[in-house]
Amino acid sequence: MKNKTSILIPIEVTPESPTGEWPVFASTIAAGFPSPADDYIESYIDLNEYLIQHKEATFFLRVRGDSMRELGILNNDLLVVDRSLPVNDGSIVIATIDGEFTVKQLFNNQKGCVLKAANPEYKDIVVNSEDDLEVWGIVRWAIHKL
Repeated sequence: MKNKTSILIPIEVTPESPTGEWPVFASTIAAGFPSPADDYIESYIDLNEYLIQHKEATFFLRVRGDSMRELGILNNDLLVVDRSLPVNDGSIVIATIDGEFTVKQLFNNQKGCVLKAANPEYKDIVVNSEDDLEVWGIVRWAIHKL
């Protein structure tokens, strides 16, 4: 079984729209049978406001690896991470364990905490008192191309 952690690569994201806003159409899209589409724009959405709750505490990372695939975090996804949110049991976190970055789901137990992968091919990382664990933030969004 694999026990390597996912590698995270920091990147910068700049909106293509000069105003940072994107159109939101009034109609919904059918996921079953097709329906006629309305051509009416209901409003505009600023993706910064939609995706970023705490601007000063938010950063982006690119994922390399598949250890979190069963939670919808795929290789090459862009993660939106918020450093200001509290870490709760079950949070998906960006952490360093002995200086090595990883994205995992954090759980607390009687012995301490466990960084759990969402892929059965990866072992859990049991954090003990000798390990140096630092949580850098909570993953709020995973963005990937279809």
